[in-house]
Amino acid sequence: MIQKIGFDSEKFIKLEKEAILERISHLTGRLYMEMGGKIFDDLHASRVLPGYEPDNKIKILQSLKDQMEIIICISAKDIEKNKIRADFGITYDLEVLRLIDNLKAIGLAVNSVCITLFNKQPSATKFAEKLERRGEKVYYHYIIDGYPNNINQIVSEEGYGKNAYIETTKPLVVVAAPGPGSCKMATCLSQMYHEAKKGLKSGYAKFETFPVHDLPLNHPVNIAYEAATADLQDRNMIDPYHLDEYGTEEVSYNRDIDAFPVLKRIFDKIQGDCMYKSPTDMGVNEVAKCIIDDEACREAGRQEIIRRYIRSKTEYKKGYTSKTTVNTIRNIMRSYGISENDRTVYKIAHEKQLEKNTHIVAIELNDGTIVTGKDQGLITATAGALLNALKGLADIPHENIVDRDSVKNLSTLKTSLNLGSSLDLKDIFIAMSILSAEHHDSARAILEIPKLKGAEVHSTYILPAADEDFLRKLQMNITSDDVFPNDNLFE
Repeated sequence: MIQKIGFDSEKFIKLEKEAILERISHLTGRLYMEMGGKIFDDLHASRVLPGYEPDNKIKILQSLKDQMEIIICISAKDIEKNKIRADFGITYDLEVLRLIDNLKAIGLAVNSVCITLFNKQPSATKFAEKLERRGEKVYYHYIIDGYPNNINQIVSEEGYGKNAYIETTKPLVVVAAPGPGSCKMATCLSQMYHEAKKGLKSGYAKFETFPVHDLPLNHPVNIAYEAATADLQDRNMIDPYHLDEYGTEEVSYNRDIDAFPVLKRIFDKIQGDCMYKSPTDMGVNEVAKCIIDDEACREAGRQEIIRRYIRSKTEYKKGYTSKTTVNTIRNIMRSYGISENDRTVYKIAHEKQLEKNTHIVAIELNDGTIVTGKDQGLITATAGALLNALKGLADIPHENIVDRDSVKNLSTLKTSLNLGSSLDLKDIFIAMSILSAEHHDSARAILEIPKLKGAEVHSTYILPAADEDFLRKLQMNITSDDVFPNDNLFE
């Protein structure tokens, strides 16, 4: 399937920046903007809005860098339990270090790290000391008794008042985090409390891409968000507060709607009134205005729902998610009349598996071409499929772009080191790189690697973690059956 462009990224960056600056213009203090989702590598958005660049958020922040600084929040509870960010396989505290490095590398100012829900947890204290030894500022925010319902306690010197005030200097303060549950909103509100005592009217806003408030409730782009957050049991809903106030239907989700009455009372208590009439009002979201091909985005949304369902079954088999999550996405998929077989690469992989009676990896390239690979003993099915894809892209008719002797020699070396015998993706790409100096076909194939970005991949078995990570770094969209390649428990 040839994917059409459905989204104008340049327009999005322009409109989003203008909307943020407009919010700032109404304040005497600062705008604390909670950054939802991923700052870097927003691959979900790029999948459901074809044409959306994964670094759009970064480009927006870079355009505002002279007026902006960043606070990164992390919950002490998440540090204590070594919570993992699933897409990178690293703990939240390591993700904070990665975020700081990446933000500074592109010239963005990181003000500090705020450790939230702090109760003198030893691991959180150790993490703070590690940051401070490297020259980073660290602040602590504490557990507040009666949160979130005891408004008088929360908005008092025994609530937000006992939190450290984070010294900021810029009109825009972006509050980011390694993942959900990091208390970004509470950090924003705590800052607003301290600045209200100084006579400043600071503001709050949310920069969240999904759900898109001014797309229909049942639009596949919005439904794909439900599928993506099925583990949180998020549900898209018509914002009842917006409907009552303005008479128009806008899309929000259950957690924001449920929290809004309490949030409004907190705003009232801090500033005397709430600047917002609805959860929708809080968001800065110009996505719908930048869709240039609605049907292309609808189809991309449907495909993402299928990917999420297939992936949830695999994650359940690995023990990473619950059966409830799987059933939730299955029900979403069925209610919209779509199935796994609507994912072309899934269908082809299973047809080929029946034909060859072995595990298959299928790849659908961006021009609609589909290639497959099977386990050949010396190389994995994934490596075989990637080699076939690169041969097709480079128009190489020969059987091999990595010569058989090199494959055998590498396999013998791995076997002697007790590293297995099959060559995985990393092995094959290293071999291609070495051979490219003397072999014209290997050099030509390497030049085609960027064209793998956005390609669809399906495997009839659960891929090794190293192969999956490699494909993800190539920005290929991966799914696999919930079938282990063998019966070994340790591997």
